[in-house]
Amino acid sequence: MKNGLPVTLTALALLLAGPVRAQQSTTDMADDSVIAATIKAGLLDNRNTSGTRINVDSYDGVVQLSGFARSEGEKTYATKVAASVSGVKQVVNNVAVAPATSIGTKLDDSLVTGKVKAALMDAADVKSLQINVETHDGAVQLAGFVASAAMKDKAGRIAAGVDGVKSVDNVLVVRPR
Repeated sequence: MKNGLPVTLTALALLLAGPVRAQQSTTDMADDSVIAATIKAGLLDNRNTSGTRINVDSYDGVVQLSGFARSEGEKTYATKVAASVSGVKQVVNNVAVAPATSIGTKLDDSLVTGKVKAALMDAADVKSLQINVETHDGAVQLAGFVASAAMKDKAGRIAAGVDGVKSVDNVLVVRPR
């Protein structure tokens, strides 16, 4: 096993840079933050998962995994890691399986991700800080928890209209009320 402290600190930093969770009590947000950080640390500390390619969001104990895995096995193992964490009520695994890409493609994907994030920030009625945007070979994935189905749909339409986007996998989850 790798040293857990650097992994935990990395996971905490990634978590703090993640989406804002609105309309939750401070206690619930803290619980969800601990759940997400613990899962992220588990993914980073595990040789069977790429914690850097898999995103973790938690809302009221419901965990969403998103991003990209290199195999079905990695995707399945990420679910096991998440489900083993105390406080997790449900795991929604929206991780897409995609092979590694070239450096050039990764750079192109970074540009597309930036354009999509900018377009979402400019949109009215879309809380872009609640939305994770990942791109793999031009395929954009939108993930996270949003307040309404209308916001989810609008975010998908906006992403689809951005230059360089080949397809959109809109796996945004409407927050339970």
